Amino acid sequence: MRWALVKVALAVTTMVVVAFAVPLGLVVKELARDRAYSNAERQAATIGPVLAITTDRPQLERAVASAETGPGGRIGVHVPASGKNGKPAEIGSRRAAQKDVEAAAKLGRASISAVTGGSSLLQPTAVASGIAVVEVFVPDAALTNGVTTSWVVLAGVGLALIIGSVAVADRLGTRMVRPAERLAGAAHDLGKGRLGVRVPEDGPKELRSAASAFNSMADQVVQLLANERELAADLSHRLRTPLTVLRLNAASLGDTPAAEQTRAAVEQLEREVDQIIRTAREQKAQTRQAAAAAGCDAAEVIRERMGFWSALAEDEGRTVRIAGADRPVRVPVARPELAAALDAMLGNVFRHTPEGTAFAVDVHNAEEAVIVLVSDAGPGIADPDAALRRGHGGGGDGSTGLGLDIVRRLAESTGGDVRIGRSVLGGTEVRVWLALDDRRARPGTRRGHRLRRTLGGRRRRTARTGS
Repeated sequence: MRWALVKVALAVTTMVVVAFAVPLGLVVKELARDRAYSNAERQAATIGPVLAITTDRPQLERAVASAETGPGGRIGVHVPASGKNGKPAEIGSRRAAQKDVEAAAKLGRASISAVTGGSSLLQPTAVASGIAVVEVFVPDAALTNGVTTSWVVLAGVGLALIIGSVAVADRLGTRMVRPAERLAGAAHDLGKGRLGVRVPEDGPKELRSAASAFNSMADQVVQLLANERELAADLSHRLRTPLTVLRLNAASLGDTPAAEQTRAAVEQLEREVDQIIRTAREQKAQTRQAAAAAGCDAAEVIRERMGFWSALAEDEGRTVRIAGADRPVRVPVARPELAAALDAMLGNVFRHTPEGTAFAVDVHNAEEAVIVLVSDAGPGIADPDAALRRGHGGGGDGSTGLGLDIVRRLAESTGGDVRIGRSVLGGTEVRVWLALDDRRARPGTRRGHRLRRTLGGRRRRTARTGS
């Protein structure tokens, strides 16, 4: 795809450059030719007033000398004979053939005659004795003066346009190909059994949709494998009861060879069942670890849990608001753990605020972390720091008293933290900072403080807007 885009850009740009550069080059050449003949006409025009006054040779020679604007010997004057015994006068340089001079005098208009090394402009002028012809030599170098430089500039501009278009096409192709390569690589890894692989949902819209579909498929695969292993473990557990009955019945068969064979078979069957149970448990733990490493879509989980709690909120007359959950926001935690943490925070709102109290859930996808905010308009918490300190040991029962232990463990597993403060609604705000797994930001770092200040500014602007 990348090379195809480069070839298309190269072909299109080359066609455009040729379509504009070639005609423009021909125009430049024609302009140089017109400029040279215009200069020759101006030089010839300076001789006309002198011929109209006199045909005296010395005066005409001085006029020719003064009209020369470049190298000498380019202007000539052909004066017809005066009277019956007069002779034609030739002043200056002559290069045009006699027949061309006579033809110009006969026609009475300017003409161009090809001569050695260039061409001559023949300009007829009326004098007392007839028609005089002023000849101005135009060398070939004057006809192409500046044309080569202009063509070189045009070629350079055209080449720069081609190189620029190829570079842009290559950059665009890279931007399109890299997400596709990541998607293909993730598909290969998933096929090899790496259940934790996921694809960043970036790039063009179509590739973002493909990445989202792949991640959803991978989550479904992990869930199906977990269900299958759970079923295998459950079936193995169910086999223990009939195996126990078989072992007891085999013990009552006596000491015959058949009884010994039956007991040995039952013992072997029990060992196989135990092995199946152990394998299922190990694979189930690996599946859970893969699910946690792959993470989940926080926006989807928030929408799902808010759909569950919104029914109770409607019954109690609570106003509910969700913000930032309209696009995928992946976090490095397992889906069940995030759902449990959200249920704990939302449950606190219903338990510790009166009916009719509004609440909101916001999610902010920052560069280094994902922040989930649960805010309410209730009475608030008198001492938020003390509420968070409970449960960290040292004289407590290990609980925060608000069901936030699971929330704190979830945040700290990613390198983040939990904060309780005053919300823009006037009540409590529980802020969960989930550090992204590829940046592992630690609370208290300089960038973390900058992120908190940014969120604080956003909340203040939201409060001013809502007031």
